[in-house]
Amino acid sequence: MGDLEIRPATKDDVPEIVAMLADDPLGAQRESPDDLTPYFTALERLSGDPNQHVVVAVRGGRVVGTLQLTIIPGLSRRGSTRSIIEGVRVHADERGSGLGSRLIEWAVDSSRHQGCQLVQLTSDVTRTDAHRFYERLGFEATHVGFKLPL
Repeated sequence: MGDLEIRPATKDDVPEIVAMLADDPLGAQRESPDDLTPYFTALERLSGDPNQHVVVAVRGGRVVGTLQLTIIPGLSRRGSTRSIIEGVRVHADERGSGLGSRLIEWAVDSSRHQGCQLVQLTSDVTRTDAHRFYERLGFEATHVGFKLPL
């Protein structure tokens, strides 16, 4: 793992990020690697927001993982700042290598550095392997999440 670099994502990384987002049954239904235009637009928008951090893990010049970390100042919990981890993906060739743990550790450390008191994430109810992974890293399933497609 010594040759792993975690750095901000660039436009050149978008095709690899989208390929990883689409590389599972859920992602295959909602991602479209054939048209990268909306992803480029989104990355440009995210890159301009200091509370958004889209990163890639690179090994040997190849993008092998990604996640998005969002910092949210708030009023609840006595004005606490929290972070949300989204879009965690590890390339199929790297699963089981410890890369996912390294990405989450990076996100937690970055959250602490930015003054967050809480790190949260969601995971689709069908992703039972992911749930075990997050629990192994110390996350607890304490809430029920709701979504409303618009």
